[in-house]
Amino acid sequence: MDQTHASSPLAGAVHDLAAEVVLALRSGDHLATVCGAAGIDEENRTGIAAARVIGADLLLPSVLYGRHPHPGDIAVLDRAVREFPPKPDAPAATAWSHWHMISTLQRMAQPPGTTGTASPGTYEEPDAAWLEQAPWQSFTHQLSVLAPLAVPAAPSAVQRAAAARAVDLARGFVRAVRRRDWLQAAGAGRWLAAIGGEPATLGLERGLDFVELMGGHDPRVTLHVRAARLMAEARAR
Repeated sequence: MDQTHASSPLAGAVHDLAAEVVLALRSGDHLATVCGAAGIDEENRTGIAAARVIGADLLLPSVLYGRHPHPGDIAVLDRAVREFPPKPDAPAATAWSHWHMISTLQRMAQPPGTTGTASPGTYEEPDAAWLEQAPWQSFTHQLSVLAPLAVPAAPSAVQRAAAARAVDLARGFVRAVRRRDWLQAAGAGRWLAAIGGEPATLGLERGLDFVELMGGHDPRVTLHVRAARLMAEARAR
């Protein structure tokens, strides 16, 4: 990556990891190592921090294609969980992201006899009651931050809250597009694709096309849009 386009080494590593996840989603090549392709291993602290930012989406290609992830990617995500646990006063979204990384590691654990790091124990599901009464604007913002939880194989209180407020998410999606907040729009659109129930008048598919066109310079936007398309296709089958 051309580092002149990154504000810091961490931003560059996040960009590279997200771009490699997008490539894996497009190709369906679940055996390829996302981290290795980005030049990151479990001893690279900047890369580990970037994996913490990407969260469980590091294993998203394997989650959506139903295949085992590369052991190197498991090791990096496992190290990120151990190196960057949430502090006691961490925001709720941080606690939820941490919970989801652990639960994803547990679901995607390597079969017996293969290399890979064991998942780091259990972690109680955080509280999500705060989402139920949140205004639709902040609800959409928080759900977009937690977009990695928008996968079919990860039921949670956050997913149930999203399903109960699909209309609010649709309003938030439109608002984010109007504000040109492409990352928030992509995250909200990913949730809508995962849960369904959005108004037919929303035109989610075309809306996601527009979001990717306008915000596709950020691979995190493309990651969410591609995930949304794969989940929508799976629901339509």
